[in-house]
Amino acid sequence: MAERIQQLSDVGPVRHVPAQTRTPARAPSFSELVHAHHAWWRGRQGGAPDRAAEAEYDSLHAAFEAKHGEIVRAYWCSDIPSAVALTEKKRLRGRVASRFGFYRESDWATKNAPDVAAELHRCDALAVRAKAVLSGVRQRICLELAVSCAANLLSLVDKRARAGDEDSTAEALDRERAAIAKVEAYYCEAANGQAQLVYFGGIAAVTLLIAAVATVWLSISWAAPVAALVAGALGAVVSVIQRINSGVFELEYDVGGPYTFFLGGLRPVLGGLFAMAITFAISGGLLHMPVDAPEHSPTRRFALLVLAFLAGFSERWAQDTLTAIVPASHAPTHPGRATAPPPGATPQKGAGHE
Repeated sequence: MAERIQQLSDVGPVRHVPAQTRTPARAPSFSELVHAHHAWWRGRQGGAPDRAAEAEYDSLHAAFEAKHGEIVRAYWCSDIPSAVALTEKKRLRGRVASRFGFYRESDWATKNAPDVAAELHRCDALAVRAKAVLSGVRQRICLELAVSCAANLLSLVDKRARAGDEDSTAEALDRERAAIAKVEAYYCEAANGQAQLVYFGGIAAVTLLIAAVATVWLSISWAAPVAALVAGALGAVVSVIQRINSGVFELEYDVGGPYTFFLGGLRPVLGGLFAMAITFAISGGLLHMPVDAPEHSPTRRFALLVLAFLAGFSERWAQDTLTAIVPASHAPTHPGRATAPPPGATPQKGAGHE
């Protein structure tokens, strides 16, 4: 019996606490994880590791990753309980795009550093917009850059906590402001490009629908307004493609994909309606088409399709053409301003003079 007791005593005190690690009843917040990490790190740096703090941190870390995904990038402050992290939660074993999360806890770090807090807020806003608007690799790149900027800003707070050089810290803060501005520019460019794809998707869907209906109609009998509707929709599509290639086509990308898709679907509809209006104006005799050909000849039909295409391609040209039909109204007389008398007439008494 004494030998058994001696053998058990050689094991020493129970130090490997992970076997007693508790599983939290709920997923811990990032703030709790940061505090646990700081307690564990402080004991480790002090030369006397706290096994209980280490077990607590391991437990919270595992529970946090189980809920929000693996922490793929993080910065933990050394002197204050503050951190920033990026998580990635894989879905369907990587068959579906991963879900990313941006987490920051820095109230203790920035309570005496409002300049750094303002820049960290820019990183927060950038991460929120990237998660809501971007997708795929563009979202990951933008979030990685935002986390990198936030980590550098927290490192400046860590440096101040260690009584670092304020001049060098101010210079580093200016560099981080410029870096965040570049990330914001990248986000705007990426979001606009993604919105263009959604916008063009709406254009293509509605144009194909119009073309399908018009094909069935025209296969039965010729109808100039229906043919003009298709030509105007195609003109609108070509106009959008030209503007995208020129690099001057900007959209409101923070409104969401469905609304952008809806706006794109309206573009061929408007182009087709303007083309139909031009066609009705020609058929009604309000506009003259300089083509000396019979009413139902192929030449006249082709000319009509060209005008319809131009109406969809340039809405401004269509509007100017249609408004030119309306007779010019007489200019209204401004109150208090005399009307010029006809030549040879004698001005009446009391007439106003400018």
